[in-house]
Amino acid sequence: MGISYKELGLVNTREMFKKAMEGKYAIPAYNFNNLEQLQAIIQACVETRSPVILQVSKGARQYANATMLRYMAMGAVEYAKELGYEIPIALHLDHGDSFELCKACVDNGFSSVMIDGSHLPFEENIEITRKVVEYAHQFDVTVEGELGVLAGIEEDVKAEKSHYTNPDEVEEFVERTGVDSLAISIGTSHGAYKFKVKPGEQVPPLRFDILEEIERRLPGFPIVLHGASSVIPEYVELINKYGGNLEGAVGVPEDQLRKAATSAVCKINIDSDGRLAFTAKVREFLWNNPKEFDPRKYLKPAREELVKMYKHKNINVLGSANKA
Repeated sequence: MGISYKELGLVNTREMFKKAMEGKYAIPAYNFNNLEQLQAIIQACVETRSPVILQVSKGARQYANATMLRYMAMGAVEYAKELGYEIPIALHLDHGDSFELCKACVDNGFSSVMIDGSHLPFEENIEITRKVVEYAHQFDVTVEGELGVLAGIEEDVKAEKSHYTNPDEVEEFVERTGVDSLAISIGTSHGAYKFKVKPGEQVPPLRFDILEEIERRLPGFPIVLHGASSVIPEYVELINKYGGNLEGAVGVPEDQLRKAATSAVCKINIDSDGRLAFTAKVREFLWNNPKEFDPRKYLKPAREELVKMYKHKNINVLGSANKA
């Protein structure tokens, strides 16, 4: 028998999503791989009184170690209390690619898991998703499925073309799998190079028509947007200024995400923006302080910048501030 997330002080996403749908905002789902990112997420969410979903990808779990992660999540819950305000915290597996991985996370204290069968044929996607749901629901762990494929590259998720979610499939998928939320593809994209745009060109707008049709078919059902970093230009510029080489990195405009957050979209995933903010500040510090070699010295400004960026997202993009 594994560890229940309830013992760690975590919550699943059911109540969070219900409130987000009613309140027309989205819950931030921030990916983390290390201590500084986790500290920044918790601090920003406590300071803005926002609920939060801590996301761990398969790669992050390998990087950080499953046992360490469990105690880090438990530490995060205690840290929030210590900062003076208890916020709802979920620990979520991002892009689980197998039943075994999802099961291991459920057994190890995750309160929510995603099974991503979006690259599989429809029937196989239903089959693997249902299998995960049947296992996870025994332990009151919520499950996110995915229909449609996002373009872009992020860790183990690679897709050349974006295949928009087909609204004709959503009802059958949700009904037959029993998932608690559905990740859809309406034009968001993974990684820092989301769109190929020439100078002066606009990023293609999100397909709100598809989102509206899905909402019509699944009234009151929680929808998730992946690949929703805005690839904040100031961080790209800082990285390039201090020795980096990111050309043509663009993301999803924040006003479009704000609009999406007022719909059935009640979870928005943000990973690349955190990586960019962190790296920009580390590069800047090391460039300007070539004699420094104490990691605390260059990780601290990176952490401070993350706090600032996450607070901005909660307040201005997701609308989740003061909802905890």
